[in-house]
Amino acid sequence: MKNRTFLYILAKCRRFIKKHFTDRTTVLILSVVIGMLGAAAAIIIKNLLHFTTRLVNQAFAVTDINYLYLIFPPIGIFLTLLFVRRVVRDNLSHGVSIVLKSICKSDGMLRFHNVYSSMVASAITVGFGGSVGLEAPIVLTGSAIGSNVARFFNLNTRQTTLLLACGSTAAMAAIFKAPIAALVFTFEVLMLDLTGSAILPLLLSAATGTVMSVLFLGQDVMFTISGTQGFSVQNIPFYIILGALSGFISVYFLRTSRWLEKLMRKIKKVYVRAIIGSLALCLLIYLFPAFYGEGYNNINDLLHGEWISVFNNSPLLKVMGHEGLLVLAVIGIILMKVFATTFTTTAGGVGGVFAPTLFIGAFTGFLVAHVANLYLHIQLPYVNFILAGMAGVMTGVMQAPLTAMFLIAESSTGYTLLIPLMITAACSYLCVNPFEKYSVYTQPLAEKDNLRTHNKDKYALRKLPWHQTIDTNILTIPVHSTLRTYTDVIAQCKRNLFVVIDENNLFSGLLVMDDHRDVIFKQELYDKVHVEDLMIEPEEFIYDDDTAAKVLEKFKRTGNFNMPVITRDRKYIGFVSKAKFLSEYQTFIADNSED
Repeated sequence: MKNRTFLYILAKCRRFIKKHFTDRTTVLILSVVIGMLGAAAAIIIKNLLHFTTRLVNQAFAVTDINYLYLIFPPIGIFLTLLFVRRVVRDNLSHGVSIVLKSICKSDGMLRFHNVYSSMVASAITVGFGGSVGLEAPIVLTGSAIGSNVARFFNLNTRQTTLLLACGSTAAMAAIFKAPIAALVFTFEVLMLDLTGSAILPLLLSAATGTVMSVLFLGQDVMFTISGTQGFSVQNIPFYIILGALSGFISVYFLRTSRWLEKLMRKIKKVYVRAIIGSLALCLLIYLFPAFYGEGYNNINDLLHGEWISVFNNSPLLKVMGHEGLLVLAVIGIILMKVFATTFTTTAGGVGGVFAPTLFIGAFTGFLVAHVANLYLHIQLPYVNFILAGMAGVMTGVMQAPLTAMFLIAESSTGYTLLIPLMITAACSYLCVNPFEKYSVYTQPLAEKDNLRTHNKDKYALRKLPWHQTIDTNILTIPVHSTLRTYTDVIAQCKRNLFVVIDENNLFSGLLVMDDHRDVIFKQELYDKVHVEDLMIEPEEFIYDDDTAAKVLEKFKRTGNFNMPVITRDRKYIGFVSKAKFLSEYQTFIADNSED
């Protein structure tokens, strides 16, 4: 009864808004509502994480040194696996990739379960120590909220995509208290077009999300820092080195994660894969306890100079007094974190790479500063380089330098270190770009040619429903017909183009009336000349499985104004007109560029 009353109220609200407000005003109102809901989702998921972590700790009565921590991650992975397979029954991995896929393939439509499923699954995974982050599930949750609100109000594709972006912007702004970074993330990673009609709704969602976060989570930023130093020109060479190193580490992260994921996917039995991945994760956590959970507490330890606590409960702690071994241990953390993250996700856990990239970046920055100070006797500021390293690795892995810069700036010291962040991010991007064209999120879509980009021409050629332009009204003539039959067909229509088919409806050739004017008026030839003597073979065909880009290429190459469409086994389908194809193409671009 309560559900029916609630739905009735929602329906009345929808009718009221649709009746009294324009589409633009409706989107603005909904952007604020979605901002509140997206921020609420981010707040809930953070509290779910803290609740799960506290519950686990209390249940096992953990002491300072307790190897029960090694069984927490497998428990979390198996609980997550059961939830996903038995309750959700859908793919929840790579949350941002799911959002991108929905924009590219489903016009921004996300399933309703994405509103809650990623929150629950990632809170279980990370709460029990899975070596992943919550941010990608939060982005997916916020996006799903925006998408389903738009669906409820029967909005068009462009408006649905915009509200989806509003949801992700609000959720990300709330989790990091970084509204500008959340905005830039939408344009840089989700590849939403930067238009006047999109800016205001996104601004409202980002502001709403940030205000909600401040109200419920307080004003503290994610990375608490003291003792930062101002930018020094003398340190520029080291920021360049840090940027280059971050770039190469990002390439290592991307390629290693893809290789390990493919390797694990070869294990077809899901629970066997879960056992192997969980055991491997436990071994890594035993050596490097910092891999337990998101890792933000370890980043804050580094920022406060308490690096030794990173190795608490590790067998490596005994050798940390030797500086050379410390450097090797930090290198080990940087190189092995990708294994911990990938084992978590391939075993069945749910989470993202936001936190792992920040974690790796922090240790990379620490490594550069520590090596320079130790062996070159230079006083580089640790905090500055740790923050710059975070921006560098995030830039390389996500191919999003602006997002990385603003995220680190807003969630830490403000904009006092913007120049070092710029230098490091730029150098990282320049080093990654020659080796990796796509980010960790876009690579799976790019492999299937489903990626939406800011290049509207390429996007239009991927999405254009060119099959709708096929003309099936051109008359066909059996291949064994005589000239008499041909002239009878000519009398039935006003076109000068005809298709010759055999008894199996397979394409045999074309008849162009203008080429036969010398015979069609000679009645004495009507029963002597056959169609197969007059037909011609086209120089090029359009196949029914060709992409729109391939169709356009064939029109350009041949210069034809009409081309036949057939299957690979030559079954005739129809004709495509170049004029109609280009008209549909231009209409598609205009519809998707409306401001």
